[in-house]
Amino acid sequence: MQILAGVGAAAAGGVAGYFGGGFDGTNNLSGIDKITFPADTKSTLSATLTSARREPAGMADSGVAGYFGGGFDGTNNLSGIDKITFPADTKSTLLATLTSARKRAAGMADSGVAGYFGGGIAAGDVELSGIDKITFPADTKSTLAATLTSARSETAGMADSGVAGYFGGGIDVARISGIDKITFPADTKSTLAATLTSARNVAAGMADSGVAGYIGGGQDASARISGIDKITFPADTKSTLSATLSSARRELAGMADSGVAGYFGGGLDTASISGIDKITFPADTKSTLVATLSSARRTLAGMADSGVL
Repeated sequence: MQILAGVGAAAAGGVAGYFGGGFDGTNNLSGIDKITFPADTKSTLSATLTSARREPAGMADSGVAGYFGGGFDGTNNLSGIDKITFPADTKSTLLATLTSARKRAAGMADSGVAGYFGGGIAAGDVELSGIDKITFPADTKSTLAATLTSARSETAGMADSGVAGYFGGGIDVARISGIDKITFPADTKSTLAATLTSARNVAAGMADSGVAGYIGGGQDASARISGIDKITFPADTKSTLSATLSSARRELAGMADSGVAGYFGGGLDTASISGIDKITFPADTKSTLVATLSSARRTLAGMADSGVL
């Protein structure tokens, strides 16, 4: 839902995170909210997604541009990829498209090199195992030889930029606890020995690049989830934070100011949510922003400009 296109703690300083699209319970949304670091103030871009949509995926080439790919506009799945160029936050649409129109995919990025969109649901409710790659800065699309361990949707993405990206959880014929790893630059796939605390879908991911990635919220077989699992790099060990989301929720989005804090925004508990929870690194303490999304929403996407190296 990712998530971070992070850079490491050597970044010159984060700029802003973005939450785009989603569903407010009545309407699909085209708006993009911006959380400016470090004050965590909220504004809304004049630029919007090409069409109102829910269930897109996000990733970013930090310091350069962020991308929102795919989604569902209420009638059709989408294959287009919108690009938000930093710092002016202007919107353009790539000539390259996803290999197939899809919703409920996940994004992550090796900032400065390429972004990835994995899994999702294509026409006819066909779940996908493929991973599309957008190579920066030309924004050309290729498809990896490596695939997810199984065709799946509603997975969460996050990345240790320069090292590897991760797709965790999701649903195929059942909910998934496994975490697939795409090692850069060869883009080989392996599966971690560590798994999520429970099999879950519709969670969100973000990362403190070079340190750890986080997968928060979601839905397991019995309930919505408030817990946040942490994958510590480079050993890829799993722990669970003592801090939790403000409420158990699914269909949220994540992004991070790498080296500073990660954010989980929106989602669905008993109703759609406008709040944004913040996990401050490295203590992993949770607070909730005074700023909120422009409207309560779920099935949105997140990405962030964590600055440049």
